[in-house]
Amino acid sequence: MLERPKNAPGSPQEDRKAVTRPVAFRGAGFTPKAGRYSGWIAIILAIGLWQLAGSAGWVNPLFLPAPSAIALAIYKLAISGALWHHVSVSVMRIGTGWILGTITGVIVGFAIGLSSLARGVGITFISALFPIPKIALLPLLILWLGIGEEPKIATIALGVFFSTAISVYSGVDQVPRNLIRMAQSFNVPFETIVRHVIWPGALPSILAGFRITASVALLLVVSAEMIGAEFGIGAFVLQAGNLMQTDQLLAGVVILSLFGLAVGRLINLLETRLLHWR
Repeated sequence: MLERPKNAPGSPQEDRKAVTRPVAFRGAGFTPKAGRYSGWIAIILAIGLWQLAGSAGWVNPLFLPAPSAIALAIYKLAISGALWHHVSVSVMRIGTGWILGTITGVIVGFAIGLSSLARGVGITFISALFPIPKIALLPLLILWLGIGEEPKIATIALGVFFSTAISVYSGVDQVPRNLIRMAQSFNVPFETIVRHVIWPGALPSILAGFRITASVALLLVVSAEMIGAEFGIGAFVLQAGNLMQTDQLLAGVVILSLFGLAVGRLINLLETRLLHWR
């Protein structure tokens, strides 16, 4: 009787080889990764086109100054010292208001996420007050707190508070309940569950809320300084606009944009350090 060659089609060796053939990995979807230089390249190209349009006279410099004119305005402001004065005042207001709003927002958010009584009361108040534009409360805060730094800082703190509280209790709600029940089944103390289960699980949502509240604080400080301040980036932008100094106006806008990029970079570093387990 003739034997079939070992590697002939249909032989057991060939069938085993077909079964053990590696399969291409198909589970890499839904993991978008930003290119390391793609964003900067896009910005450089946009600035280059903008400069070309200004140099060629396609755009009236009164309406849209060229990037070189804006850079010159920033340089003059930095040399004169006015830039650092305005930036330092705005940073002080943003930092103080953001810290106050974040601390109270985290406390209230965890209370809502962990307590039934706090949830029933807190969500009602947040739902009623969150849609109110916080800048609309500035005249009332000036009446209560006087003319000074307090109403501006309070306006920023209010805007940061509501967004932070919402992101915190939403993050607490997203923590898998099976992890909490597992810890409770082993008689783990409540404080330990909060510190080692709920806090790490809610941290991604909290940091995402920080990214939002940083932008909210920046918007509110500009609006508050435009309404009732002598110094600050918002006051500087308003004054430049009133005098039709569009190069200085856009210089203030560029400074705000750079500040936003710096804050975003800082939050990225926090996410990399605190969420390395993901």
